[in-house]
This record gives sequence, C-alpha cells and structure tokens, in this order.
Amino acid sequence: MVQTFQRTLPHGITLSCRATGEPGRPLMVFLHGFPEGAFIWDALLEYFAQPEHGGYRCVAPNLRGFEKSSSPTEVEAYKAPLLIHDIQQLVATESASGKIDTLVAHDWGGAFGWGYANAFPAQVGKLVIINSPHPGTFARELIHNPAQQKASAYMNFLAHPNAEQMLSEDDYRRMWPFFLNMKAGPDGFGWLTDAVKDQYREVWNAGLTGACNLYRVTPMKPAVPGQPAQPIPMLPRERLVINVPTFVFWALDDAALLPGLLEGLEDYVPKLEIKRVPNATHWIVHEQPQNVASEIEAFMRRN
Repeated sequence: MVQTFQRTLPHGITLSCRATGEPGRPLMVFLHGFPEGAFIWDALLEYFAQPEHGGYRCVAPNLRGFEKSSSPTEVEAYKAPLLIHDIQQLVATESASGKIDTLVAHDWGGAFGWGYANAFPAQVGKLVIINSPHPGTFARELIHNPAQQKASAYMNFLAHPNAEQMLSEDDYRRMWPFFLNMKAGPDGFGWLTDAVKDQYREVWNAGLTGACNLYRVTPMKPAVPGQPAQPIPMLPRERLVINVPTFVFWALDDAALLPGLLEGLEDYVPKLEIKRVPNATHWIVHEQPQNVASEIEAFMRRN
C-alpha cells in the first residue's frame, strides 16, 4: 500500500512523497515530470515493493513546485542543480550509503535524472529514462531540427508570465489537451478517467507556478517567433557523459519529443539499452504500467 509523507530536508526544502516497501531495503527513486505528480508512479511503487519483484524501498517525491512540496516563487529557484540537490538530500534520509539502486525518471524528472547520474555516478546503480531527452541530443535537435523546434514550441507558452492563470481557467481547460492530443480520438487511450482527473486537480490546485518556472528558467527551448533567438547552451562533454547502466524506454508516438532525440545517444551513454515502443505516447506510464514495470524489471535483472 502506498504511504504518503512530507520530509523537510536540511537545506529547508520540504518534499511531499509517496512510498512503499520497508525502509532500509535497496532503494528505487521515481521522478515525475510536467504536468504530473508523484502519484503517477503508484502502480510501479507497489510492483517493485513486492518480494517477488525485488522487495525494494520505493520513493517518489513530488518535485519542488509540485503538489505539497515547497514552492519557492523565484524563477531562479528552479535551476536543475537545485532540484538535483533536493533529491540527493532526500536519498540521504532513505539510504545510509546515499546510494540509489535504480533511478527511474520521466519528462522533467528525466532531466534531473540525467543530471543526477552524471554528477553522482557512484551513487546510482542503474538509470531508467522514460521519454526524457538527454541534454546533449536535445540541444542538438533544438538547434538543427525544425521538426523538434516545432514540437517544442509549447515550452514558450508554458514560460509565459501569465501561464498559471491561463492554465487554471475553466477547470484547467488548456491542461487536458496535453494528454488527449497525443493520440487521435477524443479519449486518447482512455486512461484519463474522472478519478485520474481528480488526482491531477489535487496536484494542480496546490499551484502551477513552480511547474511553469521550470520552463521559464531553462534556456533549452526554441526561439519565440518574431523575437531574437536566445542561445541554446552546449554543455561540456564531462557534464553529458553517463557512466552507469542506462535503459531508455521511448514511446514512439510522443508528439513533443521526437525519435530523433535518440540518435547519437550512445556517444554520451556507453552502457546503453534502448527500447522503442510503438503505439504509445509521452504518457506511457499511464497507458502501459505493466509493460513499463516488466521492462524495467528485466533491465534490472540484466545489470
């Protein structure tokens, strides 16, 4: 059964978390993205806590700015190193060694997952990335690929100064299409039930400023039409290499993150496995939770 708790970390940030499994067991950490919350991982938290699937201690924090976690108002408070530091301090409260056996991350959570594994390779046993671009290939595609530039144009809307107000209007009228427009038909894959919508409303009702600040603070977004293009930084190679076994799980019908982001990934991630999944979208954790769990478990058993 999933338990919820809030943990105030030494640097003053409080993270609201969901967890399963006995404390002290090997640790799995799950990082969500936008516009989601830690609850999206519940099925996987319960799966990997079971003895037959490893009996892990599974923890999914709500990132700063989401749900009941601390939500600083300053845009600069959402720079990637600060969120990575949040996770490192949370892990220190769960693992005496400070080690994550397996780090699983999606969307924005993946951005911090890539950064965490780069910064602390000795503290991450295995990395699982679900539809989240590596910063090296993302920068390349944003600079050179018009299709990815167009697919990422939504980022500028989410960075708008009034984005929170616009997104909140009319019972989040502009939010639901993020899920449903990924697949033809009014229901998407049918997972966005009234009960799931209520879970999202609970996350969003706590505020959207922190979530939108992720888009405001990042330089990794395409140019706004009619405005001078801002430079997209290319990080030095030592900030991009991932020296832990890595499994990238990629739904091919992701309308925002195109498959070209996988090209050349092995240059940054020497111990890489990629699983391409047709007929699935960016929301594959909702669409195919059993498949996601089984593929992750198989990867963990191989490494």
